[in-house]
Amino acid sequence: MTDIRKRDAYKAIVLFGLVSLVGDVIYEGARAVAPSYLGALGATALVVGLVFGVSEFVGLSLRLVSGFLADITGAYWALYLLGYGLIISIPLLGLTSLWPVAVALIFVERVAKGLRSPARDVLISAVSKGVGAGKAFGLHELMDQVGAIAGPALLGTILLLRPSDYSSAFLSLLIPYLILLASILYIYYRFRGIVPTAKGTKFSVSDLPTNFWIYTMAVFMNTAGLIHVSLIVLTSSETFSPWMAAYLYVLMQAVDAVAAPLAGLAYDRVGRKILYLPFLLSPVPSITTLLGGGNVIIAVISFGIIYGMQESIYRAAVSDLVPMRVRGTAYGVFNTAYGLGFLVSGSLFGYFLYTGDIIVGSVFSIAAQILAILSLHRSLRLD
Repeated sequence: MTDIRKRDAYKAIVLFGLVSLVGDVIYEGARAVAPSYLGALGATALVVGLVFGVSEFVGLSLRLVSGFLADITGAYWALYLLGYGLIISIPLLGLTSLWPVAVALIFVERVAKGLRSPARDVLISAVSKGVGAGKAFGLHELMDQVGAIAGPALLGTILLLRPSDYSSAFLSLLIPYLILLASILYIYYRFRGIVPTAKGTKFSVSDLPTNFWIYTMAVFMNTAGLIHVSLIVLTSSETFSPWMAAYLYVLMQAVDAVAAPLAGLAYDRVGRKILYLPFLLSPVPSITTLLGGGNVIIAVISFGIIYGMQESIYRAAVSDLVPMRVRGTAYGVFNTAYGLGFLVSGSLFGYFLYTGDIIVGSVFSIAAQILAILSLHRSLRLD
């Protein structure tokens, strides 16, 4: 890998953040209204939870394959570019009202994210040397969240002005998609020389340290006991309206945007101990969503805090636990466990909402976080 100066490292991190910003306008905008769209097509909370839980798992588990391929081939940029190119599936949602096609396009978007994410995280970790992993991922997540706020705000406004016109909402995302294509081509042209040269490196999964596996188990339990965001959106839509649900999603992303960089700074100071905070907070959005009504606003805010940490310091911890030569594989393993947790939470909490079983859902959420905290504690003792 070509070494770069600290100033250039910050430039690279900002450019990666800009690409993610535009990408988030598209797919986070869609995630803010897609659960409501499926609900309008007749899907129950159980179905919505399954669709988004399974698609999340597919996209995240794919990172195991794409991360491994990135490490053995060195094709970090190819996977990064392909993964962003496939986001075209989101604007295409505006061309169909058929249930199977809409679900398929939602899955394509998750697959796209699965292809690009390990490669992107390795590229960011590669340029963050001398800057700090916490700062790098925190800054990236902050910029990421600007798009995550703008996208849902755009689609929410369209649905406010044109109620139930999901077609116009999705098709409006063609414009940021064209901007995205120009952005990823520019960053490739400007920084393609910084990639790690991992091609041909011999390694096995056994090279991943024990501490990494324990930490990954902790994150799995944490995610499994945290209600999936699609169910918060669906509950908001049923409690208020689709456009209001989109604006509440904007609020969630705004909280995320503040939490991520602050968590990154805290991580660089105190390390993985900061993860106790999101683990302890995780039962709050789960229980308040199950309670329904105005409690969903509490769920939105608390989930935003947790998600900001998940998208910044959870990933930063992997870069500190695993050597560079197997880091793509490590991110793949980590995100597979992360996705499995989403599959569990989407399915179970969708069922709890469908049956109205608040007590069992609440007990499950609390028990899962206790196990997560115990695993995290064990991981920290191995440091």
